[in-house]
Amino acid sequence: MAHRSLLHSLSQYADWLESHLDEWTTTKDGTLHADIKYHYMRVRPPAEGEPFHNAPFPPGRIYIANRGPGEQYEFDAREVVDGGFLELVRYGVRRPDDPLILNTLKVIDGVLKIETPYGPCWRRYNHDGYGQRKDGGPFIHFGQGRAWPILTGERAHYELAAGHDVTPYITAMERFSSFGGMMPEQIWDFADMPQEGLYFGRSAGSAQPLVWAHAEYIKLLRSVADGKVFDRISVVEKRYAVPREKRTFQSRMEIFQTGRPISDMVQGGTLRIIDQQRFRVIWTDDSWATKNTLESRVVGKPGSFADIQTSWDQTGSIEFTLFYIEENRWLGRNYEVTVHEGALPQSPVAVKPKS
Repeated sequence: MAHRSLLHSLSQYADWLESHLDEWTTTKDGTLHADIKYHYMRVRPPAEGEPFHNAPFPPGRIYIANRGPGEQYEFDAREVVDGGFLELVRYGVRRPDDPLILNTLKVIDGVLKIETPYGPCWRRYNHDGYGQRKDGGPFIHFGQGRAWPILTGERAHYELAAGHDVTPYITAMERFSSFGGMMPEQIWDFADMPQEGLYFGRSAGSAQPLVWAHAEYIKLLRSVADGKVFDRISVVEKRYAVPREKRTFQSRMEIFQTGRPISDMVQGGTLRIIDQQRFRVIWTDDSWATKNTLESRVVGKPGSFADIQTSWDQTGSIEFTLFYIEENRWLGRNYEVTVHEGALPQSPVAVKPKS
C-alpha cells in the first residue's frame, strides 16, 4: 500500500513538472529567427524574487564564464539556445511533430548547425567559449566552442523518432572519428589551419576518445536495429506524447517547498506542501478568522507532504506556516498563495515571506 502511495505521489509530481515544462523553458519573444518568437532556450534565468535569482544581473540576462578577455560575458537569455530540448522527444515527453519542437529546430539549425565535408554537426550553444581558440590555440580558460559529434548522434535519435532516415548522421559520426576509430569531443569547424594540424570536419584539440560520444553512436546503432529510440520510456510516451486535446488527465496541482516557494495557483487545484521532515501545516483562507491544521504524510525518500484542496469558486489567498514535529519548532514565518480563476500567470513568482 505504501509503495502504491509513493508511485501515485511521484506520478502527480511528474504531471506538475510536465504541466509547467514549456512555461519554464521557453521564450515567447525570441530574436534569433525572424519568423519564430516562441521557442525553447538554453536557460530561463530566475526573475527577481524567485529562488536562485542572480541579483547583480539585469532581469532576463545570463552570464557565460568561459569567454575570453575583452569578450562579452553577459547575454540576453532569449538569444542563447542549445539542443537540450531534443531529449524531450528522446524520452517520450514530447512528440517529434510538436510545433514548439519543430520551431526550435529551425532556430538551432540557423544558429548552431555546421555543415562539414563529412556531414552535419552542431555546437553546444551559441556564445560557448569552451573549445579550441580562434587562432587554433588550445582552450586555456577560454576559447571558441566547436561542433560536437555527440550532438550529431542526439539529432539522429530525434530524426529516427520522427520517422526519417538517419544514415547520413551515422556516416557523419564515423567520418568524424580518427583513423583508429576514436571519436573526438569536438571537431574543427572552421577553415583548415594546416600549420596547427586542424582541418575542417576533423578532430580539434579536444578530448579523444570521448567515451560518451562512442556510447551515443552505439545507442544510435541499437536504435536503428530496433526501429525505435533505445532510450524511449514507453509509459512516459503514452502519458505525455499525445495531443493535449486527447489527454485523459489535467494537472491542477501546485507544489510548494521552502526552497522553491510559489505564490499562485488556480481554483479547484491542490496546493501540495513538501518537506524532507514531518510537519504540521496551520493554514487559513479567510485571513485567520478560522484556522485549519493538517499533518503531513510520509512517503519515503521524497519526505512528506500535505495537501490543501481549493474549491472551484474559491478566491482570495491561502496563508500558512509549518510546525516541524520531530524538532518541535516552528518555521518562523508565514507564506501566502493567491488563488486565481482560470490559468496561472505565465511564469511562477516566488512568494515573499511574511513576518
